[in-house]
This record gives sequence, C-alpha cells and structure tokens, in this order.
Amino acid sequence: MTVLYRAAAPETLRIVPLDALTLIYHRASGITHVVDAPVPELLEALTPEPRTLDQLLANLTERYDLLDADPAALAIRLDELVQAGLVERL
Repeated sequence: MTVLYRAAAPETLRIVPLDALTLIYHRASGITHVVDAPVPELLEALTPEPRTLDQLLANLTERYDLLDADPAALAIRLDELVQAGLVERL
C-alpha cells in the first residue's frame, strides 16, 4: 500500500512568515506553531497534490539542490507534521 502525504487544507491554515521563522495557525486545533525551514517548504511541496515520500524527496531535491537528502529524516519530519495536524497521511 502506497502512503501519500498532503498538506492540511489551505483554508485551515494561516501561514505568516516572520523573519527566519514562520507562524502557522492551525484553525482546527486553535494552535499556533512556530516553525523553521523546512516546514514551510514541505507544506508548499504538498499543496495541492498529495505525494509519496519518494516523490516529495525528489521534488525537494530538485527545487533546493539537496545533496544529502535523507528519506528516513524526511519520514520522521512528516510524521511530526501529521501529529501536529499540518499534514495528512492518506
């Protein structure tokens, strides 16, 4: 079974860049998350099309010239974002 990831619906998130950090208000939970890179980039890459871990990694590697892309680290970060409600696992 292929696992897909997608960002939470845009209408449920209020994203505000603030210098080096980004504030993300998650309307469903009422929680404001203070995040750093690569979270905003991950959410952007997962909107609007869901992606597999491999597709996401390939997209990020291409867009940001990643030389040491680590699928295990990306999977851990995605799991954290799923727990926070910012990403959905399909």
